[in-house]
Amino acid sequence: MRHRSIALAGLAAAVAGLFAGRRHRRPGSGTGRSAVSPSSTRALAIARDVFCLGPTGRTQTNVYFVRSGTTWVLVDAGWAGDAALIEATARSLIGPGAAPAAIVLTHVHPDDAGSARALAEAWRCPILLHPGEVAIANGDFASMERFAGPLDRWVVLPAMRAIGERRRTALLARGSLAGVLRELEPDGTIPGLDGWRWLATPGHAPGHVALVRTIDRVVLTGDALVTLRVNDLGGILLGRQGLSAPPRYTTWDPGAAAASIATIAAVEPTVIGSGHGRPMAGPGTVAAVRAFAERAAASRTATRSEVHA
Repeated sequence: MRHRSIALAGLAAAVAGLFAGRRHRRPGSGTGRSAVSPSSTRALAIARDVFCLGPTGRTQTNVYFVRSGTTWVLVDAGWAGDAALIEATARSLIGPGAAPAAIVLTHVHPDDAGSARALAEAWRCPILLHPGEVAIANGDFASMERFAGPLDRWVVLPAMRAIGERRRTALLARGSLAGVLRELEPDGTIPGLDGWRWLATPGHAPGHVALVRTIDRVVLTGDALVTLRVNDLGGILLGRQGLSAPPRYTTWDPGAAAASIATIAAVEPTVIGSGHGRPMAGPGTVAAVRAFAERAAASRTATRSEVHA
């Protein structure tokens, strides 16, 4: 157990450095056009009316543009410096001045929700998310402590406590999504996305959701199930692709996360668009996701057995 803890600490420290560097290397911090190269705005069609911008940067982060009839929705919003790139891609895909019906966030971690407020204000659209994410999205420090993952407990929360309550409150207020948030409909429907529903997939975050198109089982999984080997240091540094559970170092409840992978597998997804890594499709996708879910469940069972032995 001691060796495992040391390895996890090393992995978390390395990832924290990579994530911090990623935030400073992204071009553009507002919604201006000058910082974005036209060649960088190309989005890949991963299914009918579903487009992926990414993977980008060391963290291979993705955002998705989803059309439904005459409307469209942005799913996740990248890092805080990604607004200009996302806006430029929207103009390229949808046309100038075409605002989305909403921005849907799978969860509110900084690599997935970083540009949400800037984009919501530019487009004058709401941000939709699960009720379980609202307190954190509004900058509630007690909720951040309650739902902290290992990296939060070891690095983020100690740093935020060290700066003092006054500075911490001001910092959280600047990052808050208060005033532009709306909770997702409890019946699973998504305004602006007919034929899609949201699916509760907690674990990585308390209110994490995945989005499912029912007619063809395209699933946008956020970080509940990713296609980059985020729990392997070599996978992060070298960008190795492959199905993976959410990153351990930023996951609040590993047991719930394993159950959420099983929930996604039960949908029998034909296409996986995750928060990190290349989208996955093809005739073997259903079987691959099912097999991975079984391995994740077995691994979780083995870990619990070790703890209680």
